[in-house]
Amino acid sequence: MSENIERIKCLIIGSGPAGYSAAIYASRADLKPIMYTGLEPGGQLTTTTEVDNFPGYPEGVDGPKMMMDLQKQAERFGTEVRMGMVTEVEFNDKTGGYHKAQIDNDKWIEAQSIIISTGATAKYLGLPSEQRLRGGGVSACAVCDGFFYKGQDVAIVGGGDTAAEEATYLANICTKVTMLVRGEQMRASKAMQHRVTNAKNIDLRYNTEIDEVVGDQVVEGLKMINNKTGEKEQIDITGLFIAIGHKPNTDIFKGKLEMDDTGYLITENKSTKTNMPGVFASGDVQDKIYRQAVTAAGTGCMAALDAERYLAVVESEEDEKVKTTKRVEA
Repeated sequence: MSENIERIKCLIIGSGPAGYSAAIYASRADLKPIMYTGLEPGGQLTTTTEVDNFPGYPEGVDGPKMMMDLQKQAERFGTEVRMGMVTEVEFNDKTGGYHKAQIDNDKWIEAQSIIISTGATAKYLGLPSEQRLRGGGVSACAVCDGFFYKGQDVAIVGGGDTAAEEATYLANICTKVTMLVRGEQMRASKAMQHRVTNAKNIDLRYNTEIDEVVGDQVVEGLKMINNKTGEKEQIDITGLFIAIGHKPNTDIFKGKLEMDDTGYLITENKSTKTNMPGVFASGDVQDKIYRQAVTAAGTGCMAALDAERYLAVVESEEDEKVKTTKRVEA
């Protein structure tokens, strides 16, 4: 490791709404944050054609434009945004110690505080027709995009609590919701299953999978197949929602930070503090419940405030040590 290793006050890993919000607050607090964007600068919203539910955009805004706005705001206050990916970390469990992060399997950087905003990646089925129409009617977030299909016929794939919750959400605004469950029964809790079966406009299909998503530029229909009988059927829909789960982007933190069984980082009480001093987590990487841009931005703000307070305590303790040393020497 080079002796000329770069040392900074605050490192932000990830560049979605959480990361940029953390950067805005951290830079205004004079923490001089450096952000590494990761493989997908701007996060999941860069693949979203229109964001209609983020405060401050009365006419809506497309995802990439919104991320560019957030980046410009962060940079205006002094954040240094760098293209690159953190590929390895070494945490220091002593308060005030420097943490180490490797960039692109090459150089290392040391930071007194780290804000992790690496997000989570939605799981998709992997069908060519599904991937081709992402952003053209195929979505992984009913709460985000369901509004655009108000009064229309849609379909949703999944059998867990998230799928059940999103199906009932869609049922309140759409004419008909066809729900495809691969197995013979749902994995959702009994309470959530009752909500689905009690909704009159949800057509629940068990043992059913997608054969093909129909449409050239936008979703126009769905070809389904019964995985027991082999029977095929096509229906007309304008939107398809995939609700088979998310994977938090936390692989490089495994064994180093506390996580739940599915890999989401665990934060302390109502803060963004992880189990490592000076390391904070914000956004979807620690939130498997809400997963909205606005909630991610809120926790980004929290993480920056937590980092600022942490560094203030560290600085105060260091000053006290210096004063004590001087008194002893005198």
